[in-house]
Amino acid sequence: MEAPATTIPVLTSKEEMRAWSRAQKKKGKTIGFVPTMGYLHEGHISLVSAARERADVVVASIYVNPTQFSANEDFDVYPRDPEADRRKLLEAGCSVVFEPESLYHIVEGADDGSNVVGRESGHPDAHETFVQVEKLQLPLCGGSRPHFFRGVATIVAKLFHIVEPDVAVFGRKDYQQWRVITRMVRDLDFPIEIVGMPIAREADGLAMSSRNARLSAESRAACLAIPRAVKWAEAEVGRGAGDAGALASEVAARIEAAGGKVDYVELRHAEHLQPVTDLRAQPTLLAVAAHFPARDRGTVRLIDNTVLQPAAA
Repeated sequence: MEAPATTIPVLTSKEEMRAWSRAQKKKGKTIGFVPTMGYLHEGHISLVSAARERADVVVASIYVNPTQFSANEDFDVYPRDPEADRRKLLEAGCSVVFEPESLYHIVEGADDGSNVVGRESGHPDAHETFVQVEKLQLPLCGGSRPHFFRGVATIVAKLFHIVEPDVAVFGRKDYQQWRVITRMVRDLDFPIEIVGMPIAREADGLAMSSRNARLSAESRAACLAIPRAVKWAEAEVGRGAGDAGALASEVAARIEAAGGKVDYVELRHAEHLQPVTDLRAQPTLLAVAAHFPARDRGTVRLIDNTVLQPAAA
Protein backbone atom coordinates (compact mmCIF):
# COMPACT_ATOMS: atom_id res chain seq x y z
CA MET A 1 0.00 0.00 0.00
CA GLU A 2 1.40 3.38 -1.03
CA ALA A 3 2.15 5.73 1.88
CA PRO A 4 0.26 9.03 1.86
CA ALA A 5 2.17 12.03 0.55
CA THR A 6 3.73 14.29 3.16
CA THR A 7 4.18 17.28 0.86
CA ILE A 8 2.18 18.64 -2.03
CA PRO A 9 3.87 19.34 -5.39
CA VAL A 10 4.35 23.06 -5.97
CA LEU A 11 4.74 24.34 -9.53
CA THR A 12 5.97 27.86 -10.14
CA SER A 13 6.29 28.25 -13.91
CA LYS A 14 3.60 28.42 -16.58
CA GLU A 15 5.43 25.79 -18.58
CA GLU A 16 5.51 23.32 -15.67
CA MET A 17 1.85 23.85 -14.92
CA ARG A 18 0.70 23.43 -18.50
CA ALA A 19 2.85 20.30 -18.95
CA TRP A 20 1.43 18.77 -15.75
CA SER A 21 -2.15 19.35 -16.87
CA ARG A 22 -1.56 17.95 -20.33
CA ALA A 23 0.10 14.86 -18.84
CA GLN A 24 -3.01 14.28 -16.72
CA LYS A 25 -5.26 14.61 -19.75
CA LYS A 26 -3.16 12.10 -21.68
CA LYS A 27 -3.98 9.67 -18.86
CA GLY A 28 -7.68 10.36 -19.42
CA LYS A 29 -8.09 12.38 -16.22
CA THR A 30 -10.30 15.43 -15.78
CA ILE A 31 -8.97 18.51 -14.00
CA GLY A 32 -10.72 20.60 -11.38
CA PHE A 33 -9.38 24.06 -10.58
CA VAL A 34 -9.70 26.39 -7.59
CA PRO A 35 -8.03 29.81 -8.10
CA THR A 36 -7.18 31.61 -4.84
CA MET A 37 -5.09 34.47 -3.48
CA GLY A 38 -3.94 32.34 -0.56
CA TYR A 39 -4.30 32.70 3.22
CA LEU A 40 -6.77 29.86 2.93
CA HIS A 41 -9.72 29.22 5.24
CA GLU A 42 -12.41 26.56 5.39
CA GLY A 43 -14.34 28.30 2.64
CA HIS A 44 -11.47 27.72 0.20
CA ILE A 45 -11.11 24.13 1.37
CA SER A 46 -14.80 23.51 0.70
CA LEU A 47 -14.18 24.62 -2.90
CA VAL A 48 -11.36 22.08 -3.18
CA SER A 49 -13.75 19.40 -1.90
CA ALA A 50 -16.33 20.45 -4.48
CA ALA A 51 -13.69 20.25 -7.24
CA ARG A 52 -12.68 16.76 -6.08
CA GLU A 53 -16.29 15.64 -6.43
CA ARG A 54 -16.35 16.83 -10.03
CA ALA A 55 -12.88 15.92 -11.37
CA ASP A 56 -10.17 13.28 -11.12
CA VAL A 57 -7.40 15.65 -10.03
CA VAL A 58 -7.49 19.14 -8.51
CA VAL A 59 -5.21 22.15 -9.03
CA ALA A 60 -5.29 25.13 -6.66
CA SER A 61 -3.48 28.33 -7.55
CA ILE A 62 -2.12 30.84 -5.04
CA TYR A 63 -1.46 34.24 -6.56
CA VAL A 64 -2.15 37.70 -5.13
CA ASN A 65 -3.10 39.43 -8.36
CA PRO A 66 -1.79 43.02 -8.53
CA THR A 67 -4.16 44.18 -11.28
CA GLN A 68 -7.25 43.87 -9.07
CA PHE A 69 -5.82 46.28 -6.48
CA SER A 70 -5.61 50.04 -6.91
CA ALA A 71 -2.73 52.09 -5.50
CA ASN A 72 -4.60 52.88 -2.25
CA GLU A 73 -5.83 49.33 -1.55
CA ASP A 74 -4.40 46.54 0.59
CA PHE A 75 -2.10 44.65 -1.81
CA ASP A 76 0.98 45.12 0.39
CA VAL A 77 -0.77 44.04 3.59
CA TYR A 78 -2.95 41.32 2.08
CA PRO A 79 -2.35 38.33 4.40
CA ARG A 80 -0.02 35.60 3.14
CA ASP A 81 1.02 32.24 4.63
CA PRO A 82 2.07 29.87 1.82
CA GLU A 83 3.38 27.10 4.09
CA ALA A 84 0.09 26.84 5.98
CA ASP A 85 -1.79 27.03 2.68
CA ARG A 86 0.13 24.06 1.27
CA ARG A 87 -0.55 21.97 4.37
CA LYS A 88 -4.26 22.69 4.15
CA LEU A 89 -4.38 21.84 0.47
CA LEU A 90 -2.50 18.59 1.01
CA GLU A 91 -4.93 17.58 3.77
CA ALA A 92 -7.87 18.49 1.52
CA GLY A 93 -6.67 16.12 -1.20
CA CYS A 94 -5.53 18.76 -3.68
CA SER A 95 -3.20 17.25 -6.30
CA VAL A 96 -0.85 20.16 -7.01
CA VAL A 97 -0.42 23.86 -6.20
CA PHE A 98 0.41 26.48 -8.81
CA GLU A 99 2.32 29.37 -7.20
CA PRO A 100 3.69 31.63 -9.95
CA GLU A 101 5.94 34.50 -8.94
CA SER A 102 4.32 36.68 -11.57
CA LEU A 103 1.81 36.17 -14.34
CA TYR A 104 2.60 39.46 -16.05
CA HIS A 105 5.51 40.42 -18.25
CA ILE A 106 8.53 41.34 -16.15
CA VAL A 107 10.28 44.41 -17.47
CA GLU A 108 14.01 44.09 -16.95
CA GLY A 109 15.62 47.21 -15.53
CA ALA A 110 12.36 48.90 -14.63
CA ASP A 111 12.64 51.83 -12.21
CA ASP A 112 11.01 49.92 -9.36
CA GLY A 113 13.25 46.91 -9.97
CA SER A 114 10.31 44.56 -10.35
CA ASN A 115 7.26 43.81 -12.43
CA VAL A 116 5.61 46.68 -14.31
CA VAL A 117 1.91 45.94 -14.73
CA GLY A 118 -0.58 47.76 -16.87
CA ARG A 119 -0.87 50.69 -19.20
CA GLU A 120 -1.05 53.09 -16.25
CA SER A 121 2.64 52.53 -15.54
CA GLY A 122 3.57 54.38 -18.71
CA HIS A 123 6.36 51.91 -19.43
CA PRO A 124 6.42 51.02 -23.14
CA ASP A 125 6.91 47.31 -22.42
CA ALA A 126 4.22 47.00 -19.75
CA HIS A 127 1.37 44.50 -19.88
CA GLU A 128 -1.45 46.09 -21.89
CA THR A 129 -3.90 43.31 -22.80
CA PHE A 130 -6.94 43.01 -20.54
CA VAL A 131 -10.27 41.18 -20.50
CA GLN A 132 -13.41 43.13 -19.64
CA VAL A 133 -16.96 41.89 -19.20
CA GLU A 134 -18.42 45.20 -20.17
CA LYS A 135 -21.77 45.47 -18.36
CA LEU A 136 -21.59 42.93 -15.53
CA GLN A 137 -18.39 44.56 -14.22
CA LEU A 138 -19.99 47.99 -13.75
CA PRO A 139 -22.36 47.78 -10.74
CA LEU A 140 -21.76 46.78 -7.11
CA CYS A 141 -18.00 46.36 -6.50
CA GLY A 142 -17.33 47.83 -9.93
CA GLY A 143 -18.76 51.16 -8.79
CA SER A 144 -16.15 51.91 -6.13
CA ARG A 145 -13.44 49.66 -7.61
CA PRO A 146 -13.64 50.26 -11.40
CA HIS A 147 -10.30 48.51 -11.96
CA PHE A 148 -11.27 45.35 -10.08
CA PHE A 149 -13.09 43.11 -12.53
CA ARG A 150 -10.78 43.96 -15.38
CA GLY A 151 -8.01 42.55 -13.21
CA VAL A 152 -10.07 39.54 -12.13
CA ALA A 153 -11.24 38.58 -15.62
CA THR A 154 -7.74 39.01 -17.04
CA ILE A 155 -5.98 36.88 -14.44
CA VAL A 156 -8.63 34.14 -14.49
CA ALA A 157 -8.46 33.99 -18.30
CA LYS A 158 -4.67 33.65 -18.05
CA LEU A 159 -4.98 30.93 -15.40
CA PHE A 160 -7.52 29.05 -17.52
CA HIS A 161 -5.12 29.11 -20.47
CA ILE A 162 -2.27 27.81 -18.30
CA VAL A 163 -4.08 25.21 -16.17
CA GLU A 164 -6.53 24.07 -18.89
CA PRO A 165 -9.16 22.77 -16.40
CA ASP A 166 -12.38 20.97 -17.20
CA VAL A 167 -14.20 22.51 -14.24
CA ALA A 168 -13.43 25.56 -12.08
CA VAL A 169 -15.02 26.23 -8.70
CA PHE A 170 -15.73 29.66 -7.21
CA GLY A 171 -17.40 30.79 -4.00
CA ARG A 172 -20.59 32.80 -4.25
CA LYS A 173 -19.46 35.16 -1.49
CA ASP A 174 -17.84 36.92 -4.46
CA TYR A 175 -21.17 36.75 -6.27
CA GLN A 176 -20.43 39.35 -8.92
CA GLN A 177 -17.07 37.73 -9.63
CA TRP A 178 -18.81 34.38 -10.16
CA ARG A 179 -21.25 35.99 -12.58
CA VAL A 180 -18.48 37.86 -14.42
CA ILE A 181 -16.38 34.71 -14.86
CA THR A 182 -19.41 32.68 -15.96
CA ARG A 183 -20.21 35.27 -18.63
CA MET A 184 -16.59 35.51 -19.76
CA VAL A 185 -16.41 31.73 -20.19
CA ARG A 186 -19.65 31.74 -22.18
CA ASP A 187 -18.69 34.67 -24.39
CA LEU A 188 -15.10 33.55 -25.10
CA ASP A 189 -15.95 29.85 -25.56
CA PHE A 190 -13.76 28.44 -22.81
CA PRO A 191 -14.54 24.68 -22.61
CA ILE A 192 -14.84 24.90 -18.81
CA GLU A 193 -17.75 24.24 -16.46
CA ILE A 194 -18.03 27.03 -13.89
CA VAL A 195 -19.46 26.02 -10.51
CA GLY A 196 -20.57 28.53 -7.86
CA MET A 197 -20.66 27.24 -4.29
CA PRO A 198 -22.65 28.71 -1.36
CA ILE A 199 -21.04 31.16 1.07
CA ALA A 200 -19.03 29.50 3.84
CA ARG A 201 -19.64 31.20 7.19
CA GLU A 202 -18.05 31.29 10.61
CA ALA A 203 -20.07 29.87 13.50
CA ASP A 204 -21.33 33.39 14.31
CA GLY A 205 -22.50 33.99 10.74
CA LEU A 206 -19.69 36.17 9.37
CA ALA A 207 -18.80 35.24 5.80
CA MET A 208 -15.37 33.60 5.72
CA SER A 209 -12.70 35.80 4.16
CA SER A 210 -8.92 35.99 4.23
CA ARG A 211 -9.33 39.66 5.11
CA ASN A 212 -11.11 38.79 8.39
CA ALA A 213 -7.66 38.21 9.90
CA ARG A 214 -7.00 41.96 9.61
CA LEU A 215 -10.01 42.99 11.73
CA SER A 216 -9.46 44.46 15.17
CA ALA A 217 -11.11 42.60 18.05
CA GLU A 218 -13.73 45.35 18.33
CA SER A 219 -14.40 45.33 14.59
CA ARG A 220 -14.69 41.54 14.55
CA ALA A 221 -17.64 41.80 16.90
CA ALA A 222 -19.15 44.88 15.29
CA CYS A 223 -19.10 43.54 11.73
CA LEU A 224 -21.57 40.82 12.68
CA ALA A 225 -24.09 43.54 11.88
CA ILE A 226 -23.59 42.58 8.22
CA PRO A 227 -24.82 38.95 8.34
CA ARG A 228 -27.50 39.92 10.86
CA ALA A 229 -28.83 42.60 8.50
CA VAL A 230 -28.77 40.10 5.63
CA LYS A 231 -30.77 37.59 7.67
CA TRP A 232 -33.23 40.32 8.66
CA ALA A 233 -33.73 41.18 4.98
CA GLU A 234 -34.37 37.54 4.09
CA ALA A 235 -37.07 37.35 6.74
CA GLU A 236 -38.68 40.63 5.63
CA VAL A 237 -38.93 39.54 2.01
CA GLY A 238 -40.25 36.17 3.15
CA ARG A 239 -43.02 38.06 4.95
CA GLY A 240 -43.92 39.93 1.77
CA ALA A 241 -41.77 43.11 1.76
CA GLY A 242 -41.50 44.43 -1.78
CA ASP A 243 -39.90 47.91 -1.69
CA ALA A 244 -36.25 47.48 -2.66
CA GLY A 245 -35.29 51.04 -1.72
CA ALA A 246 -36.75 50.83 1.78
CA LEU A 247 -35.12 47.45 2.42
CA ALA A 248 -31.70 48.66 1.25
CA SER A 249 -31.93 51.77 3.45
CA GLU A 250 -32.72 49.73 6.54
CA VAL A 251 -29.89 47.23 5.89
CA ALA A 252 -27.43 50.11 5.48
CA ALA A 253 -28.71 51.79 8.66
CA ARG A 254 -28.19 48.62 10.69
CA ILE A 255 -24.59 48.27 9.48
CA GLU A 256 -23.78 51.94 10.07
CA ALA A 257 -25.28 51.78 13.57
CA ALA A 258 -22.63 49.15 14.38
CA GLY A 259 -19.81 51.43 13.21
CA GLY A 260 -19.44 50.24 9.63
CA LYS A 261 -18.89 52.55 6.69
CA VAL A 262 -21.18 51.32 3.93
CA ASP A 263 -19.76 51.14 0.42
CA TYR A 264 -23.04 49.91 -1.03
CA VAL A 265 -26.22 48.04 -0.23
CA GLU A 266 -28.00 47.17 -3.46
CA LEU A 267 -30.82 45.00 -4.79
CA ARG A 268 -30.10 43.53 -8.22
CA HIS A 269 -31.50 40.92 -10.58
CA ALA A 270 -29.87 37.66 -9.48
CA GLU A 271 -28.50 36.83 -12.95
CA HIS A 272 -27.80 39.97 -15.00
CA LEU A 273 -27.38 42.36 -12.01
CA GLN A 274 -29.69 45.06 -13.35
CA PRO A 275 -31.44 47.21 -10.69
CA VAL A 276 -34.63 45.86 -9.10
CA THR A 277 -37.38 47.91 -7.45
CA ASP A 278 -40.05 45.28 -6.68
CA LEU A 279 -38.76 42.37 -4.59
CA ARG A 280 -41.94 40.40 -5.20
CA ALA A 281 -41.36 40.01 -8.94
CA GLN A 282 -38.30 37.70 -9.02
CA PRO A 283 -35.43 36.27 -6.96
CA THR A 284 -33.24 39.26 -6.12
CA LEU A 285 -29.61 39.57 -5.11
CA LEU A 286 -29.02 41.60 -1.96
CA ALA A 287 -25.35 42.62 -2.07
CA VAL A 288 -23.52 44.44 0.72
CA ALA A 289 -20.03 45.94 1.03
CA ALA A 290 -18.83 47.83 4.10
CA HIS A 291 -15.60 48.91 5.78
CA PHE A 292 -14.63 48.25 9.40
CA PRO A 293 -11.40 49.32 11.16
CA ALA A 294 -8.37 47.06 10.72
CA ARG A 295 -6.07 46.00 13.55
CA ASP A 296 -2.97 47.10 11.61
CA ARG A 297 -3.89 50.16 9.56
CA GLY A 298 -6.76 51.49 7.52
CA THR A 299 -9.94 49.52 7.13
CA VAL A 300 -11.07 46.08 6.04
CA ARG A 301 -13.62 45.89 3.25
CA LEU A 302 -16.12 43.08 3.82
CA ILE A 303 -18.75 41.79 1.42
CA ASP A 304 -21.79 39.59 1.85
CA ASN A 305 -24.86 38.69 -0.15
CA THR A 306 -27.94 36.54 -0.39
CA VAL A 307 -30.53 35.81 -3.05
CA LEU A 308 -33.89 36.93 -1.66
CA GLN A 309 -36.78 34.68 -2.58
CA PRO A 310 -40.16 36.43 -2.85
CA ALA A 311 -42.92 35.28 -0.53
CA ALA A 312 -45.03 32.44 -1.89
CA ALA A 313 -48.24 33.65 -3.45
